[in-house]
Amino acid sequence: MNSLFHLALHVTDLEETRRFYGDTLGCREGRSTDSWVDFDFFGHQLSFHLGTPWSTTRSGKVGDHMVMMPHMGVVLPLADWLALADRLQAKGVVFDIPPVVRFEGEPGEQRTMFFFDPSGNPIEIKGFADFEGLFAR
Repeated sequence: MNSLFHLALHVTDLEETRRFYGDTLGCREGRSTDSWVDFDFFGHQLSFHLGTPWSTTRSGKVGDHMVMMPHMGVVLPLADWLALADRLQAKGVVFDIPPVVRFEGEPGEQRTMFFFDPSGNPIEIKGFADFEGLFAR
């Protein structure tokens, strides 16, 4: 059974959020009110509510990188990841960790990129050539 996740986060500006998730990331907007908006985030439901975003720190050591914690993201097939990386670069997204190969030649080899939404929420997008490697040891 494939399940979908739902995540609700705080943002400081709904219009900036719409532009970023809709125009920049290419996510389809769903329902909304004057205080929240939903997006189809690569097949999952993200809800953004007006409020104070969570506090983050650069405390997650993964490979050679110290990543922002907590963060959210998605795992994409490699072809989709490459297309999204090109899209984000063309849109001028500033990366916290630019598109890179992590764990090259090891079990779990992956592509990754980190960036922030306009409210400062950290996002990681991973790409796998073979999803069997997602939980490789």
